[in-house]
Amino acid sequence: MIPTTRAATVIALATGLLVSCSTAPATKEERGKLLKEAGASRQAWNKLDPGVEAFAKKGYGYALFPEITKGGAGIGGAYGRGVVYEQGQHIGYAELTEGSLGLQLGGQTYSELIVFENKAAMDRFKANQFSFGATASAVIPKAGTATSTQFVDAVAVFVRPITGVMAEAALAGQKITYVPN
Repeated sequence: MIPTTRAATVIALATGLLVSCSTAPATKEERGKLLKEAGASRQAWNKLDPGVEAFAKKGYGYALFPEITKGGAGIGGAYGRGVVYEQGQHIGYAELTEGSLGLQLGGQTYSELIVFENKAAMDRFKANQFSFGATASAVIPKAGTATSTQFVDAVAVFVRPITGVMAEAALAGQKITYVPN
């Protein structure tokens, strides 16, 4: 097996293990808590850069993950739950899992906002045909960043660090699963 294929296989297995361990918010209380966390996260995003919310509203829909936990030491992973909006309406929930392999050490939590430019991108997401590979890029916002952000393949990704430290030069794959209301 060539090294790239081997790395991709390990990442796929790690992501599969993470996915098999998780479920979407099962109870009304868990869903309510996640919605409340998403509201607090939106306020934090707006405090950092008020243009982020305007950018999200400009898109067809978005997924907001209030807190994603990530850690790694050679092999890593991340997990978080989020809420999904289409044309301003809450339509469901999402789970994000990530597997990574490479030079990495540490742990962190962060918030992630994925904005879908059009219906086709949103439909791809809702059909669970959406994942990020090694070529995905994200914007870490500071005041005014959102106004210059562009959609790439009809998607824009914002990441807001919350806490922790992680050094990383790793190959990663991120999978997001949509669960309707």
